[in-house]
Amino acid sequence: MKTTPYAALTLACALGAAGCTSHKTAETTPEVHWQGYNLPTDSTGTNQYRSTFTVSGDLRDVTRLAFNQFKRRMKVVDPADTLVELLPGYFAIASARFGNATGCDTIVFDIIVDGGLAKVAYAPTAAHLVKADGSTVPVNFIRKPLSDCEESYVSRGHDAMPYGEEIYALNESLQPDSPAGAYDIVPSFKSVTLTGGSGQVDLANIEFRQAEQPSGDSNYTITVSDGKMTVEAPRPMWPALRARIAHNFGTGTTDLPNAVITDTPSMQYRGIMVDIVRNYRTPEEINKIVDLMAVYGFNKLHFHIVDDEGWRVEIPALPELTASASRRGYPRSETDNYLPQMYFGDGDPLSSSNSGNGYFSVEDYVELVRHANELGIEVIPEIESPGHARAAVHAMNIRAAAGKPEWLLREPGDTSVYTSAQDLHDNVMNPALEGPYMLFETVADALAEMHARAGAQLKVIHIGGDEVPSGAWSGSDAVKKLMADQGFTTESEVHDYFVSRVNRILAQRGIKMSGWQEVALNRPKEFCKEIMPNIYSVNCWTQHGGREDNVLSLVARTGIPSVLSNVEYLYFDQAYSPHPDEPGLIWGGYTDEFTALHAYPSRLCGKGRENVIGMSAQLFAETFGTDADLERMLVPKILGLAERAWNPDSTYTDRQFQSILINEIPKWEAAGFAYHVRQPGIHRADDTHFTVNSPYADNVVIRYTLDGSRPDESSPVAKPGESIAFGDAAQIRAILWLNGHPSHVTILKLNE
Repeated sequence: MKTTPYAALTLACALGAAGCTSHKTAETTPEVHWQGYNLPTDSTGTNQYRSTFTVSGDLRDVTRLAFNQFKRRMKVVDPADTLVELLPGYFAIASARFGNATGCDTIVFDIIVDGGLAKVAYAPTAAHLVKADGSTVPVNFIRKPLSDCEESYVSRGHDAMPYGEEIYALNESLQPDSPAGAYDIVPSFKSVTLTGGSGQVDLANIEFRQAEQPSGDSNYTITVSDGKMTVEAPRPMWPALRARIAHNFGTGTTDLPNAVITDTPSMQYRGIMVDIVRNYRTPEEINKIVDLMAVYGFNKLHFHIVDDEGWRVEIPALPELTASASRRGYPRSETDNYLPQMYFGDGDPLSSSNSGNGYFSVEDYVELVRHANELGIEVIPEIESPGHARAAVHAMNIRAAAGKPEWLLREPGDTSVYTSAQDLHDNVMNPALEGPYMLFETVADALAEMHARAGAQLKVIHIGGDEVPSGAWSGSDAVKKLMADQGFTTESEVHDYFVSRVNRILAQRGIKMSGWQEVALNRPKEFCKEIMPNIYSVNCWTQHGGREDNVLSLVARTGIPSVLSNVEYLYFDQAYSPHPDEPGLIWGGYTDEFTALHAYPSRLCGKGRENVIGMSAQLFAETFGTDADLERMLVPKILGLAERAWNPDSTYTDRQFQSILINEIPKWEAAGFAYHVRQPGIHRADDTHFTVNSPYADNVVIRYTLDGSRPDESSPVAKPGESIAFGDAAQIRAILWLNGHPSHVTILKLNE
C-alpha cells in the first residue's frame, strides 16, 4: 500500500466541512464531520488509524464532544484535549479549546485509534455536543465514506475492497436465464401441475374452502381453472394465504395458467428475530415487518425487547422498567433515571427522534400480537437473563431506592469482577436473590394477559440465557451461600439453578421456555432431563465450522428442539460484503440473500437432525439507526431464508432466484420498503475501453467518473454492455441507481 503523510491525505481527500459563515445564527445546528485514515504500520507492527472530528458552528457554552462507536483503545493527539469513556461504546472529548469559542467556530479533534479501520462498522455512529450545565446540543453528523480514499480502508497492506472485475464476474453469474414464470415464487410451491390453457382470474373473488385435514395440518391446495382460483386450506391459514396470493399475483384480474398447486411448509419453526432494544423501532415499523413475514411464509416473530441497552415493553406493575430503562442520554449524575447513550442518538433522553428512546405500550404490544396472530405468526417475547440484563438491573435499582429493596437484581456490595461480551461490568442478575424471580413472575403474568387480550395464547417466553461472563458471581456473598447450601462447585451450576427456577415459574403458568444455546449446551444430563418437558426451542447460533459435532448437533442430540440460527448464514446484521462502506458487523463473516439461500439444514445439522425444528434469522440492531437501515439488512436477505425454511432440501438455482428477486422489487417499492442494492460491475474490455453490468434488468442507471471522484446524479451514464473509452484515467468509479436507491461505489484501478 502506498503511504502518504497525514497532511497530504487531508488535502488529497478533503473533507469539505461546512464552516460557520457570518450570516449563521446561534439557532443554526452545529455540524460534526468525521473522517478516518489508516496510518502506516510502525516498526513494532502497531496497527492504528487516525479518527478526525471537525466541529463547526456556534460552540459557545460547549465543553464536550460526545460520540458513539465500538470500543477500541484511543488517545487524543492534542494535549489540550481529554478523552473519557462514559460507557463502553460511548466517549467524550473535553477541551480547553471550547472555552475560546466566539459563536462562529471550527475545532478539529484528532484521535489515534488502535486497530485497522477497514469497515464502516468501526467508525463513529453518532455525535452530539455537551454544554457546561450538562445539557446536550444535537448536531448534523456527517461521516465521510471510507471508499473515497484508499488510506481509509487499506490496513497493513490488506485490502478487502471488492473491485470492479470481481463484481462484474459476480453480476454475470447472477444474470437470469429467463424471466420467472407465473408460479415461480418465494417460498416455492411443493408441486405445480399445469392442466392446460390459461385465463383471466378474478383475484378479488377467491373461493376459500375449509380443508378436511387433521387439526394443525398445514397442507393446502390452490386450483386455478375457468377464470377462478379456489383455495382449500385449514381456516387458520386463510389470512396468511390471502396475503401471500395478493403479494404474488395481485388483487385484480390477472392472466394465469390453469394449474393445481399443492404445498406445505417443511419446517415448523420459520422465524425472524427482530431487536428493538439496541435501537428502538416503532410499532408501525414492526407491524410492517410482520406483513412482509406473512407473505414469505414465516410463522415466528422472535421479539428481542429486553437487553443491556433498554427495556422496550410496558409492564404496568413495574413502571420503572420503561420510565427509566426505555430512555438513553448523556449521563449527568449517578442518580440519572435513564441509561447512558449507546449506538445512535443525540444524548437527549426525552427526544422522540432518538432511536435510544421508546417502548411498546400495553396497547401497542396487544395490537402487534393481534395483527401477527391473524396472519399466523406467533410472537415470542425475549426477556434476556441472567446476563444482558443491565437495563433491568438499573430499573430495579431505582425501585429499590424508592423503598422496595426486595426487587434488587444485583446484591449490594457484590465485588464480582467480570467483563461481558459487550465490555460491560454490571449487567448480570444474581440467581441467589429473589428479585430476578419476582421480576419473571410479574413480567410473565403481564405478557400472558396482553396476549390473551389479543386473542392469542402466550405459548413461550425466550429467556436468553446466553453470554454470562466468567466471574459474574465470584464476589457475591449471596451466591457463595447458595453454592454451599446446594453443594455447587462451579458458576455453571449457578446458571443452571437460575434457568431451572425460571423454567418452573413459566411451567406453572402453562408457558414454555426458549433460550439461546447456552441454556442447553454441555449441560448435565440431569439438568436437561429436568427442563426438557417445558422446553419449546433453543437457538443455536455459533459458527458451524463444518464439523459433525457442531453446536447445533450437540444440542439437538440431547433431544431438545433446536432452531438453526448460525451466524455465518443467518445473522442478518452481518454485512453483505467486504466493501468498506457496507454497514453491518463482520465477526461472523458476510451474509447476503444467497448465503441464506444456501443454508441447507441437511448440510448444517449433522447428527440429531430429527430434533431440528426450524430456522431463524437474527437482526441484532447495533448498526441500525433508522427504519431504512434495518430494512436494507432484511431485504432481500429475507428471500433466501424464506425459501430455505419452507423447502430445506430443494431450491432454485442462483440465476432462477435472481429472476424471482427482480420480480419482487416493485412489490417492495409499493410497500414502502428500503432494500439493499448490489454494486455495478466494471470490466476493462481492452486497453482503451471499459464496460459495466448489473444483476438486475434494464431499469437501472449507472453513472461513472474517471477522475477519482464519487459519481453523483450529474455524472455521465454508462449503459450495461456499452463500450466506453477511459482515456488516460487511473481508475474508474461507478454507482448504480435502482429506482432511485444507490449502491455503494465500485472501483476499477487501471494501473494495476
